[in-house]
Amino acid sequence: MTENTTSTVSTMSAQTRQFRVLALIGYFGLLAWVILWHFVLSTSNYSNLFVFLFWVLPLLFPLRGLLQGKPYTYAWANFVVMIYFLHGLTAIYTEQNWWYAAIELFFALLMFIGCCYYARSRGRELGLKLKKLSELQ
Repeated sequence: MTENTTSTVSTMSAQTRQFRVLALIGYFGLLAWVILWHFVLSTSNYSNLFVFLFWVLPLLFPLRGLLQGKPYTYAWANFVVMIYFLHGLTAIYTEQNWWYAAIELFFALLMFIGCCYYARSRGRELGLKLKKLSELQ
């Protein structure tokens, strides 16, 4: 960790830290599971480049901000995780190996819940908020 990240983490409340840990467990679990599922366990005919670009690359976009603990990155990472959440729901319904999809859905849900609550909690601690419409006029 860098000095900035260490000082940022030390000023967090315990609850915020727990939400961050939950989000990171979901993130790294989902990343590892997607790689394992699509490169090792899957018998699809898709090329490795396609699988990497479509399944792994989107998860790598928020990596830096998640590691640095930036609330904004945690908030927009939920848009990325929705791909895996929806894929997991669809795959549970359609595939024979539904437990693979259930694992994906589990990690996506952990990441989603952790990111939502971390972004909200940490944003409040830092005094970040969206301005009300009446304040803009």
